[in-house]
Amino acid sequence: MDWDKLRIFHAVADIGSLTHAGDHLYLSQSAVSRQIRALEETLNVTLFHRHARGLILTEQGELLFNATKDMSSKLDKAEARIRDSKDGVFGELRVTTTTGFGTLWLAPRIGRLYDLYPELKIDLLLEERVLDLPMREADVAIRMKEPSQADLVRRRLMSVNMQLYASQPYIEKFGTPKDFKDILNHRLISQNLESRQVNESVAWLKPLLSAEHSSHLTVNHYFGVMQATLSHVGIGVLPSYVADEIPDLIRVLPEEESRDIPVFLAYPEELRQSKRVQAFRDFVVEEIKEHRRSTDEQF
Repeated sequence: MDWDKLRIFHAVADIGSLTHAGDHLYLSQSAVSRQIRALEETLNVTLFHRHARGLILTEQGELLFNATKDMSSKLDKAEARIRDSKDGVFGELRVTTTTGFGTLWLAPRIGRLYDLYPELKIDLLLEERVLDLPMREADVAIRMKEPSQADLVRRRLMSVNMQLYASQPYIEKFGTPKDFKDILNHRLISQNLESRQVNESVAWLKPLLSAEHSSHLTVNHYFGVMQATLSHVGIGVLPSYVADEIPDLIRVLPEEESRDIPVFLAYPEELRQSKRVQAFRDFVVEEIKEHRRSTDEQF
């Protein structure tokens, strides 16, 4: 098939209008229409249902559009690789991590990355679902467990723990628990066991959730746990980096915490030489080192 015709078809299918696709391609509406008709004649199928309000893909058109999307994606990847072969660090970088880590730890620091590389375009994808890096749902991932997908470059960044926190007004009103058993006399706030969370957190939570608390609040997302804890509702089960980022929270029972939860950075093998990925990786590693230095100086 003629690539020019496929390129024009892809633009029309993506935009849904002959006229607007022509504007995008710097072609007249009639020239675009002729190319679409010629492609339909070559394939001997109808690619669009034509309505007064626009164009709708036929079943055959959907099949061809899926193919051209794959082609366009591969061309975009090739273009990125070519651009990254130069010295400059610029262009789009899709980074995925958990909502909590991305909101509390990464997002407040991301401005310093832009100071270094002002032409970067970061698309920060915050969700608990693990995106498929080999299929390029994202370029880089920071996750609370080692990725299991094949063909990934992975680096362990640090470890975190699940710990117990409360607000100062809560402690002033209800007191500080003296030991683990004393937690039973306080309202516990935690994620429920059905929430997406790491195995180390679940193992540590189970004895707490199975105990007979007089009052208990479970949330299906740990960000809600943090907000309820900040609002003096009870004692919250939260990741250790929260204390460093939110000074209004006070750790209780400092001897109690989950096992280490590893934090990994990963990206596809094909992006190993990407300047953008290298710049982001080095930035995160340096931020962690700086965070450790500042924490050590406080003690």
